[in-house]
Amino acid sequence: MLDISLRVRVHVETLPATQNDMGVCDAFEQYAPVGKPDAMNAPHPSKVAGIDSTVPAPAHTVASVATGTSPGPAANPPGALLQDRLAGWVSDLTTLHELTERLVRASTLEEALQELLRAGAALVGARRGLVALEPGDGLGPATTLGLGLGRADLGHMETVPRSALPYGRILDGLPGADDGIAEPDLFAEKGLDPRHREVAARLGYAASYSLPLTTEAAGRLGAAVWLYDEPAEPSERQRHLVGLYARHAAEHLARLLELERTRAAMATMSEELLPSRLPRVAGVQLAARHQTSAHGGGDWYDALPLPDAALGLAVGSVTGSGPSAVAAMGRLRASLRAYAVMEGEDPVAVLSDLELLLRLTEPARSATALFAYCEPALRRITLAGAGHSPPLLLGEHRTEFVETSVSAPLGMLACWEAPSVEIRTEPGETVLLYTDGLLHRTGDPTDRAFARLHAAAAGVPRALRHDPGAVADHVLRAVLPDGADTVDHAEDVVLLAARFV
Repeated sequence: MLDISLRVRVHVETLPATQNDMGVCDAFEQYAPVGKPDAMNAPHPSKVAGIDSTVPAPAHTVASVATGTSPGPAANPPGALLQDRLAGWVSDLTTLHELTERLVRASTLEEALQELLRAGAALVGARRGLVALEPGDGLGPATTLGLGLGRADLGHMETVPRSALPYGRILDGLPGADDGIAEPDLFAEKGLDPRHREVAARLGYAASYSLPLTTEAAGRLGAAVWLYDEPAEPSERQRHLVGLYARHAAEHLARLLELERTRAAMATMSEELLPSRLPRVAGVQLAARHQTSAHGGGDWYDALPLPDAALGLAVGSVTGSGPSAVAAMGRLRASLRAYAVMEGEDPVAVLSDLELLLRLTEPARSATALFAYCEPALRRITLAGAGHSPPLLLGEHRTEFVETSVSAPLGMLACWEAPSVEIRTEPGETVLLYTDGLLHRTGDPTDRAFARLHAAAAGVPRALRHDPGAVADHVLRAVLPDGADTVDHAEDVVLLAARFV
């Protein structure tokens, strides 16, 4: 048995198929004892995870012994050569494994692009770079991110004619760019575009290496380029490793790109089903904030003028997610508007009619809702809720939740009914209506989430309390630990603020 250290043997034994693919069988075949059965000459298995079997020897591997010559006493024996080569292959596999593991942990497109830049820079020995995402189907999104380059630097790069940049030629699909483009010494290159020379001198890079980001299914996604401060280019082995990594990264980027497009489509659909603008009603100021979840949820809000200078406010949430939940939300909101116009002064009747409609048309779905009939001239609010969180009243002298009766969500019982509640506001007080997603996104138990919301409302600075939009923004920043713009959360967020003057 070859004298291979325990650590190397463990790695080798855990990756037999990949070793075979990386050319280990070739090494065993080269040093097979003469006269014994050639047991290692079986055909190689298919590629493992897209890794090509023709891998160049590691840079630190000792050169192979010339064929037909007898090694001298000082020459390395075949076992040492094989051990050194195995160690190099295992080291490369371990590096690729670690880098791809970090890549797949990136849950958003921007995070994945940044990880691609960092990993690629480590593999090719560069310090800076940029990635241009520009899907070939033209459906977007298109963006450019830099590593060690600020926005101003990227702006300077964009002033160079596209055809003069190697990654620009990749994005344009010009021939000869499929395997990457190396520019080992820009200033020694003849025919370099003057503007490119000027920008390179300004940003302080003298060489570059560019790679396309493509997949068989999605086609061209973009291009990545890494910049060297001095004339340089990656070695053959570095090119091979970064090429393997780039192919894996492109597949992951394609999946995230599809998810990003789905998110954008769902957000657009949800926004189109919600009010495009809030009404202007004397005696009250309105503001709304809405954040759609990654899969598209069924949270909604509404504000509509009613007869006799009244105002109807509503928030609600439909169970489920995705297109079906968004469509159900749209139907429910439209129905509530009709009921509010006909009998808005009786919020219990409005929700009772809505419950009957939901039970007849959406028997497998439930929903929570809260409807408030507001009389701004009297600063009086009559409201009823169906399994919904109570509103929060914020004023100069009080910050408290409105006491509402406990009731079941719509569609849960054979017949829904709950008493209404009447409250009166003082001049300058704000009523906050919200959906449960605001509480769920905190990650806290229900009682602690309510306490966090109460503390956030009580902590609104006095200078902001005259503006319901500023109040809503402050509450969102204080309640949500990761910010209101987190797009990969499973919960929608709706916050509707009404300030009575």
